[in-house]
Amino acid sequence: MIETEQVRPRPLQPRLYLDPEVLAEEMDAIFARTWQYAGHVSQLASAGAYLTTTAGDQPVLVLRTHDGELRAFRNVCRHRGSELLSGSGTCKRAIRCRYHGWTYDGSDGRLLGVPEHLSYADLDKAALGLFPVRVELFGGLLFVNLDPLATPLAEQAGDMLPLLERYRLAELECFSSGDSGSQPANWKIIADNYLEGYHVPIAHPGLMRLLDYQRYDVELHEHWVRFDAPLREKPSENRGERLYQRLVRPMPGLEGDDRRCWRYLFIYPNTTIDLYPDQVNVWKIMPDGVERTADLWACFRPPGNGPITRLVQRLNNRLNTEVLAEDVDLVSRVQSGIRTRDYELGPLSGREAAVGWFAERIRRSLDEAD
Repeated sequence: MIETEQVRPRPLQPRLYLDPEVLAEEMDAIFARTWQYAGHVSQLASAGAYLTTTAGDQPVLVLRTHDGELRAFRNVCRHRGSELLSGSGTCKRAIRCRYHGWTYDGSDGRLLGVPEHLSYADLDKAALGLFPVRVELFGGLLFVNLDPLATPLAEQAGDMLPLLERYRLAELECFSSGDSGSQPANWKIIADNYLEGYHVPIAHPGLMRLLDYQRYDVELHEHWVRFDAPLREKPSENRGERLYQRLVRPMPGLEGDDRRCWRYLFIYPNTTIDLYPDQVNVWKIMPDGVERTADLWACFRPPGNGPITRLVQRLNNRLNTEVLAEDVDLVSRVQSGIRTRDYELGPLSGREAAVGWFAERIRRSLDEAD
Protein backbone atom coordinates (compact mmCIF):
# COMPACT_ATOMS: atom_id res chain seq x y z
CA MET A 1 0.00 0.00 0.00
CA ILE A 2 1.20 3.52 -0.81
CA GLU A 3 1.03 6.05 2.01
CA THR A 4 -0.99 9.05 0.86
CA GLU A 5 1.54 11.37 2.50
CA GLN A 6 4.16 10.03 0.08
CA VAL A 7 2.07 10.99 -2.95
CA ARG A 8 2.84 14.46 -4.26
CA PRO A 9 -0.46 15.38 -5.90
CA ARG A 10 0.27 16.94 -9.29
CA PRO A 11 -2.48 17.10 -11.90
CA LEU A 12 -2.11 16.45 -15.60
CA GLN A 13 -1.55 19.27 -18.04
CA PRO A 14 -4.75 20.44 -19.78
CA ARG A 15 -3.47 19.45 -23.23
CA LEU A 16 -3.54 15.79 -22.18
CA TYR A 17 -7.32 16.07 -22.03
CA LEU A 18 -7.64 17.96 -25.32
CA ASP A 19 -5.09 16.74 -27.87
CA PRO A 20 -6.23 13.98 -30.28
CA GLU A 21 -2.59 12.94 -30.69
CA VAL A 22 -2.42 12.18 -26.97
CA LEU A 23 -5.43 9.87 -27.27
CA ALA A 24 -3.71 8.05 -30.14
CA GLU A 25 -0.63 7.61 -27.91
CA GLU A 26 -2.83 6.34 -25.06
CA MET A 27 -4.34 3.64 -27.25
CA ASP A 28 -0.89 2.11 -27.66
CA ALA A 29 0.80 3.10 -24.41
CA ILE A 30 -2.12 2.41 -22.06
CA PHE A 31 -5.05 0.51 -23.52
CA ALA A 32 -2.95 -1.98 -25.49
CA ARG A 33 -0.81 -2.76 -22.42
CA THR A 34 -3.23 -2.91 -19.49
CA TRP A 35 -5.94 -5.27 -18.31
CA GLN A 36 -9.34 -4.31 -19.68
CA TYR A 37 -12.64 -5.49 -18.16
CA ALA A 38 -14.50 -7.82 -20.54
CA GLY A 39 -17.39 -9.34 -18.60
CA HIS A 40 -18.55 -11.68 -15.84
CA VAL A 41 -17.63 -15.35 -15.60
CA SER A 42 -21.33 -16.32 -15.80
CA GLN A 43 -21.34 -15.10 -19.41
CA LEU A 44 -18.98 -17.94 -20.31
CA ALA A 45 -20.44 -20.64 -18.10
CA SER A 46 -20.90 -23.27 -20.84
CA ALA A 47 -18.70 -24.70 -23.57
CA GLY A 48 -18.84 -22.63 -26.72
CA ALA A 49 -20.11 -19.49 -24.98
CA TYR A 50 -18.53 -16.29 -26.20
CA LEU A 51 -18.63 -12.54 -25.70
CA THR A 52 -17.15 -9.66 -27.63
CA THR A 53 -15.50 -6.63 -26.12
CA THR A 54 -12.83 -4.03 -26.80
CA ALA A 55 -9.40 -3.20 -25.47
CA GLY A 56 -9.17 0.48 -26.26
CA ASP A 57 -10.18 0.66 -29.90
CA GLN A 58 -9.33 -2.97 -30.66
CA PRO A 59 -12.11 -5.59 -31.00
CA VAL A 60 -11.61 -8.72 -28.90
CA LEU A 61 -13.39 -12.10 -28.79
CA VAL A 62 -13.46 -14.08 -25.51
CA LEU A 63 -14.80 -17.64 -25.37
CA ARG A 64 -15.06 -20.82 -23.36
CA THR A 65 -13.66 -23.58 -25.54
CA HIS A 66 -15.35 -26.95 -25.83
CA ASP A 67 -12.50 -28.25 -23.65
CA GLY A 68 -13.55 -25.83 -20.91
CA GLU A 69 -10.64 -23.40 -21.26
CA LEU A 70 -10.85 -19.63 -21.49
CA ARG A 71 -9.41 -18.18 -24.70
CA ALA A 72 -9.31 -14.73 -26.27
CA PHE A 73 -8.39 -13.49 -29.73
CA ARG A 74 -8.53 -10.27 -31.66
CA ASN A 75 -11.96 -10.34 -33.21
CA VAL A 76 -10.84 -10.00 -36.82
CA CYS A 77 -10.59 -12.36 -39.77
CA ARG A 78 -7.09 -12.60 -41.22
CA HIS A 79 -8.47 -12.42 -44.76
CA ARG A 80 -10.14 -9.04 -45.27
CA GLY A 81 -10.54 -7.74 -41.74
CA SER A 82 -14.17 -8.59 -41.03
CA GLU A 83 -15.16 -8.94 -37.38
CA LEU A 84 -15.80 -12.61 -36.77
CA LEU A 85 -18.48 -12.53 -34.09
CA SER A 86 -20.68 -9.86 -32.57
CA GLY A 87 -22.51 -9.47 -29.28
CA SER A 88 -22.51 -12.65 -27.22
CA GLY A 89 -23.85 -16.17 -27.59
CA THR A 90 -22.67 -19.68 -28.40
CA CYS A 91 -20.43 -20.80 -31.21
CA LYS A 92 -19.31 -24.17 -32.54
CA ARG A 93 -15.83 -25.62 -32.18
CA ALA A 94 -14.86 -23.81 -35.37
CA ILE A 95 -15.40 -20.08 -35.94
CA ARG A 96 -16.43 -19.26 -39.49
CA CYS A 97 -16.17 -15.76 -40.92
CA ARG A 98 -19.52 -14.62 -42.29
CA TYR A 99 -17.87 -12.72 -45.13
CA HIS A 100 -15.85 -15.29 -47.11
CA GLY A 101 -16.04 -18.37 -44.92
CA TRP A 102 -12.50 -18.56 -43.60
CA THR A 103 -12.70 -20.94 -40.64
CA TYR A 104 -10.65 -21.00 -37.43
CA ASP A 105 -10.23 -23.44 -34.54
CA GLY A 106 -11.95 -21.93 -31.50
CA SER A 107 -9.48 -23.51 -29.08
CA ASP A 108 -6.21 -22.19 -30.49
CA GLY A 109 -7.13 -19.84 -33.37
CA ARG A 110 -5.54 -21.98 -36.11
CA LEU A 111 -6.80 -21.36 -39.63
CA LEU A 112 -8.60 -24.57 -40.54
CA GLY A 113 -10.14 -23.92 -43.90
CA VAL A 114 -10.28 -21.49 -46.81
CA PRO A 115 -12.94 -21.79 -49.52
CA GLU A 116 -11.39 -22.33 -52.96
CA HIS A 117 -7.96 -22.48 -51.39
CA LEU A 118 -6.36 -23.67 -54.65
CA SER A 119 -7.05 -20.26 -56.18
CA TYR A 120 -4.54 -18.68 -53.77
CA ALA A 121 -0.89 -18.45 -54.61
CA ASP A 122 1.40 -19.51 -51.74
CA LEU A 123 -1.33 -19.68 -49.08
CA ASP A 124 0.39 -20.34 -45.74
CA LYS A 125 -2.42 -21.32 -43.39
CA ALA A 126 -0.03 -21.82 -40.47
CA ALA A 127 0.85 -18.12 -40.57
CA LEU A 128 -2.75 -16.91 -40.76
CA GLY A 129 -4.26 -17.95 -37.45
CA LEU A 130 -6.13 -15.56 -35.18
CA PHE A 131 -4.08 -13.12 -33.12
CA PRO A 132 -4.11 -14.34 -29.49
CA VAL A 133 -5.06 -12.07 -26.59
CA ARG A 134 -4.33 -12.63 -22.90
CA VAL A 135 -7.41 -13.44 -20.81
CA GLU A 136 -7.64 -13.74 -17.03
CA LEU A 137 -10.38 -14.55 -14.54
CA PHE A 138 -10.02 -12.19 -11.59
CA GLY A 139 -12.43 -12.42 -8.67
CA GLY A 140 -15.29 -13.55 -10.91
CA LEU A 141 -14.61 -10.94 -13.60
CA LEU A 142 -13.01 -11.46 -17.01
CA PHE A 143 -10.16 -9.23 -18.16
CA VAL A 144 -8.19 -9.16 -21.41
CA ASN A 145 -4.80 -7.72 -22.31
CA LEU A 146 -3.35 -7.22 -25.80
CA ASP A 147 0.21 -7.34 -24.46
CA PRO A 148 1.55 -10.93 -24.52
CA LEU A 149 4.20 -9.96 -21.96
CA ALA A 150 1.88 -8.24 -19.49
CA THR A 151 2.22 -9.04 -15.81
CA PRO A 152 -0.81 -11.11 -14.72
CA LEU A 153 -3.55 -9.03 -13.11
CA ALA A 154 -3.50 -11.43 -10.14
CA GLU A 155 0.08 -10.27 -9.49
CA GLN A 156 -0.68 -6.60 -10.01
CA ALA A 157 -3.80 -6.47 -7.86
CA GLY A 158 -3.82 -9.77 -6.01
CA ASP A 159 -4.10 -7.98 -2.67
CA MET A 160 -7.59 -6.90 -3.79
CA LEU A 161 -8.82 -10.50 -4.13
CA PRO A 162 -9.56 -11.20 -0.43
CA LEU A 163 -11.91 -8.21 -0.43
CA LEU A 164 -13.65 -9.30 -3.65
CA GLU A 165 -14.01 -12.83 -2.33
CA ARG A 166 -16.06 -11.59 0.60
CA TYR A 167 -18.64 -10.31 -1.90
CA ARG A 168 -18.70 -13.69 -3.74
CA LEU A 169 -18.73 -11.88 -7.06
CA ALA A 170 -18.36 -15.08 -9.10
CA GLU A 171 -21.64 -16.37 -7.63
CA LEU A 172 -23.65 -13.22 -8.36
CA GLU A 173 -26.00 -12.79 -11.30
CA CYS A 174 -26.32 -9.77 -13.57
CA PHE A 175 -29.67 -8.01 -13.17
CA SER A 176 -28.97 -4.85 -15.15
CA SER A 177 -26.40 -3.83 -17.75
CA GLY A 178 -25.92 -1.54 -20.67
CA ASP A 179 -24.18 1.31 -22.38
CA SER A 180 -25.55 4.59 -21.05
CA GLY A 181 -24.14 6.54 -23.98
CA SER A 182 -21.30 9.04 -23.91
CA GLN A 183 -20.29 11.58 -21.33
CA PRO A 184 -19.12 14.93 -22.74
CA ALA A 185 -15.56 14.79 -21.41
CA ASN A 186 -12.20 13.10 -21.91
CA TRP A 187 -11.96 9.67 -20.30
CA LYS A 188 -9.32 10.87 -17.84
CA ILE A 189 -11.64 13.61 -16.56
CA ILE A 190 -14.23 10.88 -15.86
CA ALA A 191 -11.57 8.90 -13.97
CA ASP A 192 -10.41 12.00 -12.06
CA ASN A 193 -13.97 12.63 -10.94
CA TYR A 194 -14.40 9.04 -9.73
CA LEU A 195 -11.10 9.15 -7.85
CA GLU A 196 -12.00 11.75 -5.25
CA GLY A 197 -14.75 12.49 -2.77
CA TYR A 198 -13.71 16.11 -2.29
CA HIS A 199 -16.64 17.27 -4.44
CA VAL A 200 -19.29 15.22 -2.61
CA PRO A 201 -20.36 17.92 -0.09
CA ILE A 202 -20.87 20.45 -2.88
CA ALA A 203 -22.10 18.41 -5.83
CA HIS A 204 -23.86 15.32 -4.44
CA PRO A 205 -26.42 16.21 -1.76
CA GLY A 206 -27.90 12.70 -1.80
CA LEU A 207 -24.54 11.04 -1.17
CA MET A 208 -23.73 13.62 1.49
CA ARG A 209 -26.93 12.76 3.36
CA LEU A 210 -26.28 9.02 3.07
CA LEU A 211 -22.52 8.68 3.55
CA ASP A 212 -20.36 9.69 6.51
CA TYR A 213 -18.07 12.10 4.70
CA GLN A 214 -15.71 12.50 7.66
CA ARG A 215 -14.90 8.78 7.43
CA TYR A 216 -14.64 8.76 3.61
CA ASP A 217 -11.19 7.19 3.29
CA VAL A 218 -8.78 6.33 0.46
CA GLU A 219 -6.16 3.59 0.23
CA LEU A 220 -3.61 3.73 -2.60
CA HIS A 221 -1.89 0.70 -4.10
CA GLU A 222 0.49 0.41 -7.03
CA HIS A 223 -2.15 -0.67 -9.55
CA TRP A 224 -5.44 0.04 -7.79
CA VAL A 225 -7.23 2.33 -5.35
CA ARG A 226 -9.83 1.64 -2.68
CA PHE A 227 -12.32 4.08 -1.15
CA ASP A 228 -14.39 3.28 1.94
CA ALA A 229 -17.54 5.36 2.47
CA PRO A 230 -19.43 4.23 5.61
CA LEU A 231 -23.17 4.85 5.77
CA ARG A 232 -24.37 7.44 8.25
CA GLU A 233 -26.20 6.25 11.34
CA LYS A 234 -28.38 9.36 11.30
CA PRO A 235 -31.50 8.82 9.14
CA SER A 236 -31.53 10.86 5.96
CA GLU A 237 -34.16 13.58 5.57
CA ASN A 238 -34.88 12.15 2.10
CA ARG A 239 -37.56 9.43 2.17
CA GLY A 240 -35.93 7.12 -0.39
CA GLU A 241 -32.50 7.37 1.22
CA ARG A 242 -33.97 6.86 4.67
CA LEU A 243 -35.80 3.78 3.42
CA TYR A 244 -32.56 2.42 1.98
CA GLN A 245 -30.77 2.95 5.30
CA ARG A 246 -33.52 1.12 7.19
CA LEU A 247 -34.07 -1.80 4.82
CA VAL A 248 -30.61 -2.60 3.44
CA ARG A 249 -29.36 -6.05 4.40
CA PRO A 250 -25.91 -7.44 3.60
CA MET A 251 -25.39 -10.06 0.93
CA PRO A 252 -24.26 -13.53 2.04
CA GLY A 253 -20.64 -13.52 3.15
CA LEU A 254 -20.52 -9.92 4.32
CA GLU A 255 -19.65 -9.25 7.93
CA GLY A 256 -18.52 -6.40 10.16
CA ASP A 257 -17.89 -3.11 8.36
CA ASP A 258 -18.98 -4.61 5.01
CA ARG A 259 -22.57 -4.47 6.21
CA ARG A 260 -22.74 -0.66 6.48
CA CYS A 261 -20.23 0.61 3.96
CA TRP A 262 -20.12 1.60 0.30
CA ARG A 263 -16.74 0.74 -1.23
CA TYR A 264 -15.31 1.97 -4.51
CA LEU A 265 -12.41 0.19 -6.23
CA PHE A 266 -10.49 1.51 -9.24
CA ILE A 267 -8.16 -0.73 -11.26
CA TYR A 268 -5.78 1.25 -13.44
CA PRO A 269 -6.52 2.56 -15.99
CA ASN A 270 -10.32 2.41 -16.43
CA THR A 271 -12.20 -0.25 -14.43
CA THR A 272 -14.31 0.53 -11.38
CA ILE A 273 -15.96 -1.94 -9.01
CA ASP A 274 -18.52 -0.54 -6.59
CA LEU A 275 -19.11 -2.81 -3.61
CA TYR A 276 -22.41 -2.20 -1.82
CA PRO A 277 -23.99 -4.27 0.95
CA ASP A 278 -26.82 -5.18 -1.44
CA GLN A 279 -25.12 -5.43 -4.86
CA VAL A 280 -21.93 -4.96 -6.91
CA ASN A 281 -21.64 -2.58 -9.88
CA VAL A 282 -18.85 -2.74 -12.47
CA TRP A 283 -18.06 0.10 -14.86
CA LYS A 284 -15.64 0.35 -17.78
CA ILE A 285 -14.56 3.86 -18.80
CA MET A 286 -13.89 3.88 -22.56
CA PRO A 287 -12.62 6.77 -24.71
CA ASP A 288 -15.10 7.79 -27.40
CA GLY A 289 -12.94 10.37 -29.10
CA VAL A 290 -10.79 12.87 -27.28
CA GLU A 291 -13.67 14.77 -25.62
CA ARG A 292 -16.24 12.03 -25.07
CA THR A 293 -16.33 8.89 -22.92
CA ALA A 294 -18.51 5.82 -23.34
CA ASP A 295 -19.89 4.00 -20.30
CA LEU A 296 -20.18 0.21 -20.17
CA TRP A 297 -21.71 -1.02 -16.91
CA ALA A 298 -23.30 -4.02 -15.22
CA CYS A 299 -25.00 -4.59 -11.84
CA PHE A 300 -24.78 -7.90 -9.97
CA ARG A 301 -26.66 -9.43 -7.03
CA PRO A 302 -27.13 -12.82 -5.39
CA PRO A 303 -29.79 -15.05 -6.98
CA GLY A 304 -33.14 -15.46 -5.27
CA ASN A 305 -33.62 -11.97 -3.82
CA GLY A 306 -36.86 -11.23 -2.02
CA PRO A 307 -39.07 -8.19 -2.66
CA ILE A 308 -37.50 -6.08 0.10
CA THR A 309 -33.99 -6.63 -1.22
CA ARG A 310 -35.13 -5.81 -4.73
CA LEU A 311 -36.67 -2.59 -3.42
CA VAL A 312 -33.38 -1.72 -1.72
CA GLN A 313 -31.52 -2.29 -4.98
CA ARG A 314 -33.95 -0.05 -6.85
CA LEU A 315 -33.38 2.68 -4.26
CA ASN A 316 -29.62 2.23 -4.61
CA ASN A 317 -29.81 2.49 -8.39
CA ARG A 318 -32.11 5.50 -8.23
CA LEU A 319 -29.62 7.40 -6.07
CA ASN A 320 -26.70 6.44 -8.30
CA THR A 321 -28.62 7.53 -11.38
CA GLU A 322 -29.01 10.95 -9.75
CA VAL A 323 -25.31 11.00 -8.89
CA LEU A 324 -24.42 10.13 -12.49
CA ALA A 325 -26.49 13.01 -13.81
CA GLU A 326 -24.75 15.36 -11.38
CA ASP A 327 -21.35 14.00 -12.44
CA VAL A 328 -22.11 14.40 -16.14
CA ASP A 329 -22.75 18.09 -15.51
CA LEU A 330 -19.51 18.39 -13.53
CA VAL A 331 -17.23 16.73 -16.06
CA SER A 332 -18.74 18.66 -18.97
CA ARG A 333 -17.90 21.90 -17.15
CA VAL A 334 -14.32 20.76 -16.62
CA GLN A 335 -13.93 19.75 -20.27
CA SER A 336 -15.17 23.17 -21.32
CA GLY A 337 -13.15 25.08 -18.73
CA ILE A 338 -9.74 23.57 -19.42
CA ARG A 339 -9.87 24.94 -22.97
CA THR A 340 -9.17 28.35 -21.43
CA ARG A 341 -5.99 29.70 -23.03
CA ASP A 342 -2.83 29.54 -20.85
CA TYR A 343 -4.76 27.75 -18.10
CA GLU A 344 -2.93 25.38 -15.74
CA LEU A 345 -4.70 23.18 -13.21
CA GLY A 346 -4.40 24.27 -9.59
CA PRO A 347 -3.02 22.33 -6.60
CA LEU A 348 -4.66 19.14 -5.35
CA SER A 349 -5.86 18.65 -1.78
CA GLY A 350 -5.14 15.69 0.44
CA ARG A 351 -8.60 14.37 -0.45
CA GLU A 352 -7.46 14.26 -4.07
CA ALA A 353 -4.47 11.99 -3.47
CA ALA A 354 -5.88 9.38 -5.85
CA VAL A 355 -6.18 12.00 -8.59
CA GLY A 356 -2.47 12.65 -8.18
CA TRP A 357 -1.81 8.89 -8.18
CA PHE A 358 -3.75 8.51 -11.43
CA ALA A 359 -1.95 11.44 -13.07
CA GLU A 360 1.41 9.95 -12.15
CA ARG A 361 0.39 6.57 -13.59
CA ILE A 362 -0.68 8.23 -16.86
CA ARG A 363 2.61 10.13 -17.11
CA ARG A 364 4.58 6.97 -16.41
CA SER A 365 2.66 4.96 -19.02
CA LEU A 366 3.23 7.59 -21.70
CA ASP A 367 6.90 8.01 -20.80
CA GLU A 368 7.56 4.25 -20.84
CA ALA A 369 6.07 3.97 -24.31
CA ASP A 370 8.43 6.58 -25.79
